[in-house]
Amino acid sequence: MDSLKYILFVAMLVQCQSSDEPALESYGVADWVDPLIGTADHGHVYPGATVPFGSVQLSPDNGTQGWDWCAGYNYADSSIVGFSHTHLSGTGIGDLYDILMMPVMEEVDLTKSVQDIRQEPFASTFKHTQEKAQAGYYAVKMDNGISVELTATTRVGMHRYEFPDGVKPGVVLDLGYHINWDQPVETEIKRQNPTLFTGKRFSTGWARDQRIFFALEFSTAPSSVILYDSTRILDTPDAGGEKIRAQFSFPDEGQVIMAKVAISSASEAGALEALHEIPDWNFDEVRRQAGKSWQAALSRIIVDSDDEVLLRTFYTALYRTHLAPVIYSDALSEYKAADSTVQKARDFVRYDIFSLWDTFRGEHPLLTIIQPDRVNDFIRSLLAHYDEYGLLPVWSLLGNETNTMTGYHAIPVIADAILKGHRDFDVEKAFVAMKASAMQDVRGTDHYRKYGYIPYDLAGESVTRTLEYAYDDWCIAQVALVLSKDDEYEYFMQRSESYKNLFDASSGFMRAKLKNGEWKTPFDPLRSDHNFEVAEYTEGNAWQHSWFVPQDIKALIDLHGGNEPFVQKLDQMFTMDSKIHGDNASADISGLIGQYAHGNEPSHHIPYLYSYAGAPWKTQEIVREILTSQYNDTPHGLCGNEDCGQMSAWYVLSAMGFYPVNPAEGVYVIGTPMFTRVVIDVGGGKTFTIRARYLTEENKYIQSATLQGASLERSYIRHFEIMEGGELILEMGPQPNYLLWGEPVSRPPSDSDPEFQ
Repeated sequence: MDSLKYILFVAMLVQCQSSDEPALESYGVADWVDPLIGTADHGHVYPGATVPFGSVQLSPDNGTQGWDWCAGYNYADSSIVGFSHTHLSGTGIGDLYDILMMPVMEEVDLTKSVQDIRQEPFASTFKHTQEKAQAGYYAVKMDNGISVELTATTRVGMHRYEFPDGVKPGVVLDLGYHINWDQPVETEIKRQNPTLFTGKRFSTGWARDQRIFFALEFSTAPSSVILYDSTRILDTPDAGGEKIRAQFSFPDEGQVIMAKVAISSASEAGALEALHEIPDWNFDEVRRQAGKSWQAALSRIIVDSDDEVLLRTFYTALYRTHLAPVIYSDALSEYKAADSTVQKARDFVRYDIFSLWDTFRGEHPLLTIIQPDRVNDFIRSLLAHYDEYGLLPVWSLLGNETNTMTGYHAIPVIADAILKGHRDFDVEKAFVAMKASAMQDVRGTDHYRKYGYIPYDLAGESVTRTLEYAYDDWCIAQVALVLSKDDEYEYFMQRSESYKNLFDASSGFMRAKLKNGEWKTPFDPLRSDHNFEVAEYTEGNAWQHSWFVPQDIKALIDLHGGNEPFVQKLDQMFTMDSKIHGDNASADISGLIGQYAHGNEPSHHIPYLYSYAGAPWKTQEIVREILTSQYNDTPHGLCGNEDCGQMSAWYVLSAMGFYPVNPAEGVYVIGTPMFTRVVIDVGGGKTFTIRARYLTEENKYIQSATLQGASLERSYIRHFEIMEGGELILEMGPQPNYLLWGEPVSRPPSDSDPEFQ
C-alpha cells in the first residue's frame, strides 16, 4: 500500500483496538520509523527517545564494554543497567551516557563493589519481544517485571515506570556510570524540595571537558533518599564526589512513578528553566507531541511505494539524518563553550556534535534541501566554535574539539551554505575562519604547504590528508571567488591541485610519498593500517581513497588516461576480491562490494563517478545494488557506523535518485530511484517531485528524463532547480540506454572541463 493508504489503515486500526489495549495515535510517515534498525553489528545507533535535533537522547544502556556499544546499546545484548540521557548516533568512539536512571523493586544494596556493572543489584535482563521503539518513544518490560516508557522534548527526558503489584517502587540515579571512553570526574546532587533534585555530572573522555547540569523532578516525593560516593553511604542531604549515586524509595506499593530530567551544559538554572518544556505529568501528551514533531520533520519528503520494508528503511534513514547535530544551547540560550567558558547564543540556536569528516559528504547537503531554516544556525555555531577555539571545528563534541579524523571539513559545509545563498551570518568572518584552518601549523598542514603534499615520513595518514586538504582548499577558493578576492582564489585553486603530487601513473593509485620526493615502498593497495601514525590512508586502503578528487573528476579521469581506463579501474574495484591486507585492518572497512567499502564514508561518492566518464548506466546499476544489499529494515540494517547521519543520508539521497559527489558545488548526480514518486517540500509552498515511470525491480535503468517538462540532456540537476520546485520525470527500463548522457556536454561539471570554464 502507498503512504496515504497506510495512514488511513493505521487510523482504522486505532479506532478498532480493543478497550484493554491502549490506543496508539498515528503520526503518518513517522509511523514507519523503527529505531531498532541498525542497532546490531557495527551500526552503533541507539534505539531510545529523542526529537529532531534534540539535546536529550534518552535510551537504554546495556552496560557492556566494547566498540559495538559506542551508543550504549547493541541488539545482541540482553542486559539493561539503566537509561541515560545523552548518546551518540553511530559514531566509532563511545562517550556521554549522562545521568543514568534505573527503576528498582524495594531497596537494593549499593555498598558492594562489582567489576562489571551488569552485576549491580539494579541491573536487569530483557527480551526484545518485550521492547518497543518508535520515533520519540521507547518502552521495555524488563524480566524483573518493571515496565519502562521513555519520551522526550528538546531538553527534557520523561520516564514512566510501572511496578509489579506488591513491591515498593525505587529508582537508582548513577552519576558515576561509565563505559568505554567516558570517565566521571566531578558529580553532585542537591535536594531543592520534596520532589526536585538538581546536580551535575562532569566527565572526561573523547570529550575532554564535558559538563552536564541536571534538574530531576519526580511525580511523587520519595519517602527516603540514600546517597553514596561510589559504594560508601553518605550521611548528608546533599553530596558531591567523583561517582555520586542516589537511591530513591517511594512509599506506596504498585504505583506508577514518573520523572522528568532536564539538562544544560551551562548551569543548574538552565536545567531548571528547561523543565518548563513539560509543565505537567501527562506522559502520553509529551509522547504525542514528540511524534508530531517527527511527523512534521519527516513529512518534508513523501514517497510512494507498496513495499513496507522499503518504507521502513527509508523513513528510518530519514529519521537518523535528524539526530545530529544537536541543539546545544540550553533553555536560557547558554552553553559551555570550546574554551570552557559559559557563552550565550544571541539571536541563534547553538548546535554541536558535528561529525564533519562524515557529514560534509551527504548529510549537510541533504539538510540544505529539507531543513534550510536551520542552515544559518549551523554555520553560526561553527563560527562560534571558531571564536572560542581559534579554529573551525574538526569534530566537535558538546563544547569540545576532539580533533578526530582528517581534513578541515567545516569548510565545505560553510562553502556549500554560502554558495546556496545562506548568508545570515558574517560571511567575511567565515572566510577568515576558513583561511585560519588552512594556514594553521598543526595536523600536517605546515608540511602540506611546504611540499605540496604531506610526506609519509613526517605525518601519518598522509595520502588521505593531502587529498582532503586539497578539496577543502578548492572550497575556500570558491568562496574567495564569490567575495571577489582574486589573489586568494588563485592561491587556493593552486593548492587544490595538490592531489596530483600523489598520483602514481604506473599503478593508478594515490600513493604515499616521502619528503625526498620518492614513493614510499613497499606499496600494497590492499593494505590498511588501523594505527594512524603508520597508516597511509584513513580507515581504508588505496582502493577506497584514490578516488577522492570531487572538485575535478575530469582531471582524475585524465590522470588515469581517459574514460575507458577510468571505467575499467572502477569496474575492477567493484568486482575484485574483498580481502583487506594488514594485521590491524580497520573494522570500518565494511559493507564490501569488491574493494568498495560502503560501511565507511570515503567510498560513498565512488558509484557516481561512472557518470563523469560517460557511463551513467553503470552508476545506476551499482547504486541499485548498494541500496538493496547494504540496507534493510532489521537490526542488521546498517553495514557500518551510522556516523551522525551520513550513512543514512546516502540512502535517503540515493533512494530519491541523486547524490552530491562534490558536496559544496550545488550539483546532484542522478543515480537510480527506488520510488515511483518522491515529493520534497522545499519550503515557501513549493514542492519538487521525482517521478519514476515503469519502475520495477528489473527496471532500474533510466531511458530518458525530463525536467520541468523539457528533455533533460544531462546526468545531473542543480540545487536551485530543486529549490525552485517542479518535476523531474525518469523513464525506467530493464536494459541500459548506452546513449543517454554519454556525451561530454551531458556529464557533471568538473573544473578542468572546458564545457564549464
